[in-house]
Amino acid sequence: MEVNGKAASVFAIQGADGRPGAVLAPGERFATSLVNQCGEPTIIHWHGQTPPVRQDGVTVTGYETLIADGAAQGYDFAPRSGTHWMHSHQGLQEQQLMAAPLIVRTAAEMGEDRQDIVVLLHDFTFRNPADILASLTGGGGMGGGGGGMMGNVGGMMSGKTDLNDVDFDAYLANDRTLADPEVFQVEAGGRIRLRLINGATSTAFWIDTGALQGQIIAVDGDAVQPFAVGPFPLAEGQRADVLLNLPAGEGAYPILAQREGDVARTGIILATPKARITRLQTVANTAAGPCGVELEVLLRSTQPLLNRPFDRVTQVHLTGGMMGYDWGIDGRQWQNHQPILVKQSERVGLDIINDGMMAHPIHLHGHHFQVVAVNGTALSGAMRDTVLVPPMGSVRIAFDAGNPGRWLFHCHNLYHMAAGMMTELRYV
Repeated sequence: MEVNGKAASVFAIQGADGRPGAVLAPGERFATSLVNQCGEPTIIHWHGQTPPVRQDGVTVTGYETLIADGAAQGYDFAPRSGTHWMHSHQGLQEQQLMAAPLIVRTAAEMGEDRQDIVVLLHDFTFRNPADILASLTGGGGMGGGGGGMMGNVGGMMSGKTDLNDVDFDAYLANDRTLADPEVFQVEAGGRIRLRLINGATSTAFWIDTGALQGQIIAVDGDAVQPFAVGPFPLAEGQRADVLLNLPAGEGAYPILAQREGDVARTGIILATPKARITRLQTVANTAAGPCGVELEVLLRSTQPLLNRPFDRVTQVHLTGGMMGYDWGIDGRQWQNHQPILVKQSERVGLDIINDGMMAHPIHLHGHHFQVVAVNGTALSGAMRDTVLVPPMGSVRIAFDAGNPGRWLFHCHNLYHMAAGMMTELRYV
């Protein structure tokens, strides 16, 4: 592919029709053969799905092995409906765009007469991701632009929030920059279901639907009570389904994603057949603020957990900082992690406490959970699989333990995870 006029070699996950990822019809099983033609071993995780543990698409828990180049691996399970995605869980391949949408439609959606538009956001660098990680952890020195460490690293000493460990060369929406965005043809007065996926490795975005009033109806594939929004945050790994109703008449409507703490942005354009499309600036006039929990505290699930007491509540501390890049969970890295123990059928609460000055998008494999408190304030929040835990803040999540095995629990900032911010949920 070409980024900013320069050739780049990246990975891809494509279906038999050559399109990215997969779209499943209502009631269709996720039955596929994953054929590795990428030139090196890999494994693909089905983010948002809750398959049997041996089909989760990870190797570090011991159930699966890497798929060798030229080999194939079969998967067959009943998928969870909604907007999900797939990405490599091997090394830093995700940074090289080894990611794609995984959309599972419902019969109700098919009867809504809405145009389905999927947008996968990503951050892009020409640098070798291993060199970026080495520069962050001290193995390669502090890098400059185009993939080096950002300058805002003094949070623990100055009391300011840390943002954006890595400076990227470009930000992409469906593999294209805002200098050459994808244009989706829409009808005047059309009805749109916009499926947004933040597949970026280390970038949270502010989503802005501009002149179109957006209504969020689902997050992470789980329905929420419809909520009208202006610009809203989308952390790494998270998804949002947004309904848009276009006005009558011709028009072009940018949908923008601006990096938190920065002017850089990407996006797409919705345009009617005769609309005049003007070139968009790839940078905003002002920097966006930090992504936080402003939206999280307002979302309400349409299918919350049944009311029952907790059988087990465990505190989990997110530890480490930018200065040493020593990210961990409960002061430990993955190499010496302490599992979070649960038993089948328990109602489990996890109090996720962020001890540092940087927000962390925390993802639990194999389960969806409900957000039931933010910063100590109880709520009956959204069902999710990935939640942003704010700096020096906390989030309580609740779930019913019903999928036995060993399941990863980690920060979905790829470089934080690679540095060690990962443990496992283990059934005993």
